[in-house]
Amino acid sequence: MRSISQRRKNNYKRIAIIASIAIPLVVAILFRVKIDGFDLSFLPGIYASINGVTALALVFALIAIKKGKVKLHRLLMGLCLLLSLAFLVMYVAYHVTSDSTPYGGEGFLRYIYYFILISHIFLSIGVVPLVLFTLLRALTGEFKRHRRLAKITFPIWLYVAVTGVVVYMMISPYYV
Repeated sequence: MRSISQRRKNNYKRIAIIASIAIPLVVAILFRVKIDGFDLSFLPGIYASINGVTALALVFALIAIKKGKVKLHRLLMGLCLLLSLAFLVMYVAYHVTSDSTPYGGEGFLRYIYYFILISHIFLSIGVVPLVLFTLLRALTGEFKRHRRLAKITFPIWLYVAVTGVVVYMMISPYYV
């Protein structure tokens, strides 16, 4: 891979920083917006499925790179990024058109649900810069730094993807 200028690296870094701040802020702001007249109640099952496919693609991407299949790894990681973007768009679309669904479970399951949900939310915010900077290091050819950061990013991204499915499965009986 050819060397990328320091100026270009700095531009990529600025974009990653701005996106890392803007994405959670925009999502938080949009949670206060409600648009009536649209029934997007079918979306949670779809974006939960996207989370599941993302989790599988992440695992296969790890296996691919461990076997030295760089092209397959890049393809799968690109798929993970596209799936995550699709998830984000659908998630926001659903939440700006629908009221939040309260969890109806009781007892110990309630505590488990809220633990998973809260950890999922906080880690989903934190994974944004991790993913962007891991990607940035790959794009700029800094593969040693990419691998070091990927060892942190991978388990967090995988946790967020898997817990997205778990949260959906736990709350789905309570959708109206």
